[in-house]
Amino acid sequence: MASRLRKFSVTAAGIAIGAALSTYALQHRDTPQYQVQMEEMQRVRRKRTLPPRSEQIKALQSGEEYDVLIIGGGATGAGCALDSVTRGLKTALVEADDFASGTSSRSTKLIHGGVRYLQKAILGLDIEQYRMVKEALHERASMLRSAPHLTRPLPIMLPVYTWWQIPYFWVGIKAYDFVAGDRNVKSSYYLSRTDALELFPMLRGDKLCGAIVYYDGQQDDARMNLAIALTAARHGASITNHVEVLELLKKKGDDGKDVLCGAKVRDNISKKEWTIKAKCIINATGPFTDSIRKMDNPTVKEICCPSSGVHIVLPGYYSPQQMGLLDPDTSDGRVIFFLPWLNGTIAGTTDSPCDVTRTPTPTEDEIQFILSEIKNYLNKDVDVRRGDVLSAWSGIRPLVSDPNKEDTQSLARNHIVHVSDSKLVTIAGGKWTTFRAMAEHTIDAAIKACNLKPERGCVTDGLWIEGAQGWTPTMYIRLVQDLGLEVEVAKHLAISYGDRAFAVAKLATLTGKRWPIIGKKLHPEFPYIDAEVRYGIREYACTCVDMISRRLRLSFLNVQAALEALPMIADIMAEELKWSKDEKERQIKSCEHFLQTQMGHQANRTLKEKVPINLSKPEVDMYVKRFETIDKEKKGYVSITDIKRAMKSFGDAEVSGEELHDILKEIDTNMNGQVELEEYLQMMSAIKSGFVSHSRFAAVAEQEEIRKEQERLKKQITIERSGGGL
Repeated sequence: MASRLRKFSVTAAGIAIGAALSTYALQHRDTPQYQVQMEEMQRVRRKRTLPPRSEQIKALQSGEEYDVLIIGGGATGAGCALDSVTRGLKTALVEADDFASGTSSRSTKLIHGGVRYLQKAILGLDIEQYRMVKEALHERASMLRSAPHLTRPLPIMLPVYTWWQIPYFWVGIKAYDFVAGDRNVKSSYYLSRTDALELFPMLRGDKLCGAIVYYDGQQDDARMNLAIALTAARHGASITNHVEVLELLKKKGDDGKDVLCGAKVRDNISKKEWTIKAKCIINATGPFTDSIRKMDNPTVKEICCPSSGVHIVLPGYYSPQQMGLLDPDTSDGRVIFFLPWLNGTIAGTTDSPCDVTRTPTPTEDEIQFILSEIKNYLNKDVDVRRGDVLSAWSGIRPLVSDPNKEDTQSLARNHIVHVSDSKLVTIAGGKWTTFRAMAEHTIDAAIKACNLKPERGCVTDGLWIEGAQGWTPTMYIRLVQDLGLEVEVAKHLAISYGDRAFAVAKLATLTGKRWPIIGKKLHPEFPYIDAEVRYGIREYACTCVDMISRRLRLSFLNVQAALEALPMIADIMAEELKWSKDEKERQIKSCEHFLQTQMGHQANRTLKEKVPINLSKPEVDMYVKRFETIDKEKKGYVSITDIKRAMKSFGDAEVSGEELHDILKEIDTNMNGQVELEEYLQMMSAIKSGFVSHSRFAAVAEQEEIRKEQERLKKQITIERSGGGL
């Protein structure tokens, strides 16, 4: 007890110091400078409609010299492009894969200052960490203001199971509010046990003393990244994805030293190569920072220390739609977030050392760790099952050591900006929330290092992002009333595209139904429609992976649904991009591989195959009988023809060939195009154990058994019992 009171006393004293620092900082903000910036921002207007990718490529091939060439199309690179072009600098950006294809689409989706960092800053009286939190809280407010359609305030509950922790956490969270100052989202508050369970009914109630609720922001990270890049393009930046840097080019500077003057690049779609000239080159490649630094200087020491963070997506019923959960103290000391997102529930993250790769893969151990931790906070009515994992992904967090300091062994807590001898400007580290500030610091360094001549200072703080200007919270109603969209679809388009939702909806095809009038769904369980695929190509999507994971978020929400929607998506893209039959098949196979390896589908399937058959004899007898009911010819296996016949017999005559193949594939573990009895028993055992939530094949077998039993009973009814007679 004495140690707990001492801890609380130290925290309270630290809070007082932090509060004093915060008050000083708030009172000494440079308000006139902020007003000047806002006036400058009003003068910066979007200059053009969004040019197609072919025109962007043509501009990059023109031979003109750019002021700034940015390598990397993640959040930081896109932020640098927007900052640079709005200052009046001639700006280019190239990305080897797709915008947000790396870490920027695989985050926890939070816009936050870092409650844990503030705790460390206060307890350790660490001014550097305190400033980092304060900057992040400022940037949180900026993001919520700049892109209100893609972001939202999210209350997060911190459940407390020990009485002395209530004042401890309450004081800490109030300090978080106070440091945010007038940029705070909403004030935190305390909840009694009863109120906490009312707002989060899935929460474990035994021994619960109460809860603290605080606010952070949430975003659609990939679409936010894309919107930033598109905003830069509208302001005049030449940006393109799938263009890879092969070599950095140098020339002699005024002082006789080698300085960078451009880059040799290759378009990975057309395979064409060319040179882009630039006065300044910025390396914003996240985990791949060292590969670009070594192009500049092969002898340079590596500074990136990659760490893998795995997230999983569970069904929406695991959490309330308007309340997240924070586990501040997991079994190994890490923090786990449990958050509603796009009608699903995100849980994560892990933190494990890893290798730098373009294809990070979630491991079963990391998935099981997350599941075991969230079990500790949910009540007994919520059976946390492995089979409920709809999607799983790994993102590589690029932790870095600071090359500007003598001690390069310790990792930097914040982002670092480094300028090499040849004027390569590297921005590394940091986090999603502070992308704009990171970009501002980077362009400041680039201007100084390369003697660039901008027309104005930074104007991105509060600058509207693509789709924000005409957006309102009730804009979706106009989409329903004016265009005839389903309400769910209209809401989705409004929050995904903002004021561009009308341009998307106008590409939708007629449904042929009384209602909705337009908008054919790509999958019956999700609000994504055909028009989004066509519009996604205008947003520079070049592959099925680009579309299904970053223009749409389907692969992150439900990997099985993504596989089922893939053929329709590929058909529309093939029509728009004039793909040959072979190219369409190649795109489908590439996307299937992506979903299997990077989105957790293969992990789900492999686990299912490893589940031991733990059925009782009566259960085995029941399932054998069901299997034989479908296998009428007693072949020893069930074919796709058998499945079609069974579904037709109980009224599903309209089932498509693609759906039949999907039903077969979910249980055909040896991939031979048929279902053996052992595979069926394996599936039923996996469902019983909770490793699989459901199986459509199992449902078909059960329905067929019921139908057969009903037919048998009808035949047993005598003429007398049926009311007949002579």
